[in-house]
Amino acid sequence: MSFESHSMTLKIWDHSTIEPTLDSAITHISSRANAPRERVRVTRSGPNLFTVSTSEESHTHSGI
Repeated sequence: MSFESHSMTLKIWDHSTIEPTLDSAITHISSRANAPRERVRVTRSGPNLFTVSTSEESHTHSGI
């Protein structure tokens, strides 16, 4: 597992734990980024490799 800003990359070997592990990672990133869970995305980066990060929308701010 590695951390970069508001993202983490996970190598999940046990397929039976993918869903609970990703759910936990989404909660963690959401909390760290102070962003709603809906703004957290999961990207499959390779075999058994997932990146969980905040979406670009959560980093944009309106200038109003």
